[in-house]
Amino acid sequence: MSDAGNRGGIAVKIRAITHGITLAYPVDEQAVKEAAGFNNNARKIFEDQGYEVQEPRITTNSWPEFLGHLSKNDLIRTLQNFEALCKKEGIEFTSIGTAKETKHMDVIPEIIQQTEGISTTITIVDDITGFNAGALQKAAQTIKAISETTEKGYGNFRFAAIANCPPDIPFYPASYHIGKRCFTLGLECSDLINRAFLDQKSFDSARNSLNRIFIEELRPLEDICMMIEDDTGVSFKGIDVSLAPSLEEHESIAYGFEKLGLNRFGEPGTLAIAAMVTSVLKSLPVRKSGYCGLMLPVLEDIGLAARCGDGLLDVQKLLAYSAVCGTGLDCVPLPGDVTEQELINILYDVASLSSKLDKPLSARLFPVPGKKAGEYTEFDSPFLTECKILDVK
Repeated sequence: MSDAGNRGGIAVKIRAITHGITLAYPVDEQAVKEAAGFNNNARKIFEDQGYEVQEPRITTNSWPEFLGHLSKNDLIRTLQNFEALCKKEGIEFTSIGTAKETKHMDVIPEIIQQTEGISTTITIVDDITGFNAGALQKAAQTIKAISETTEKGYGNFRFAAIANCPPDIPFYPASYHIGKRCFTLGLECSDLINRAFLDQKSFDSARNSLNRIFIEELRPLEDICMMIEDDTGVSFKGIDVSLAPSLEEHESIAYGFEKLGLNRFGEPGTLAIAAMVTSVLKSLPVRKSGYCGLMLPVLEDIGLAARCGDGLLDVQKLLAYSAVCGTGLDCVPLPGDVTEQELINILYDVASLSSKLDKPLSARLFPVPGKKAGEYTEFDSPFLTECKILDVK
């Protein structure tokens, strides 16, 4: 394991070490401190092996389970205290899980507005109750309300509508926890597709190259995680092998696809490459958890944003790619005057696709106040690139 960071001078990046814990009210501060301590120790272990780790995270059981009985003011105050405790222990970002009952959903815009790093979601489809039309409508209302009550609508970075998403996804905002303590890894590995597809002349050679590189990179990571599990007794649930991008141009998913020389991302051939990539990810012989698909977060990938600017991507194309590979509609900028009904229609498409294919999808939509389709965002965020706003017509 000692050469984990020395394979050609490049090692896969760890975006998140996500620790799942179950909380009750009042919040057990010691449980939070133990989870934070575990994450920070795990981070040091990975960094000592040469890996770059962006952030340790904590995800909890769904907040209505332990806070749903509180008044709005008490709920917000409790979450602010929880967030302050996490930050004191070195955890900047937390997820408090998902809401499934409509009676709990009206407070979510205020949760987002009154906190800095807490994520939450609304479940619109699950494997028990199926499709929830009331929750879907509330999710659309929530997206709209967050866009109007947070600066530039940026609060929607920490909210999503989720469909058939399993527990303990390491990526936010979809993450929620069920059961005993555990940890998962979320990766930032779009550099791997750029390496794998360089100078490849066929689909078969590209597939084989991608499979080989992922196995070489992930097996040492899995070994470290299993060692941590053995040493601590905290269950390792798996690695989300999803292809997640960075803001670096040379690590763009879009530009990685284009290294195969077929077309620009969004033109014919994109769907086929996406399906091939996902088939490789699904078959990797490592312990997996989460989406394990292809993430296409438009505002988090310079190449995707560029292809939006070129007019090659729209909401329907992005959703079509989700049918074969993706995690849904992620970080999609929309006009500020998008109506609640238009948001409902988009979420219906996401929910229907998830239900039909029985796959996890999420929708993280960004209506941008004061902006129209064709104009550009101005988030000025370290986590997002700027992008042309997509039409919903």
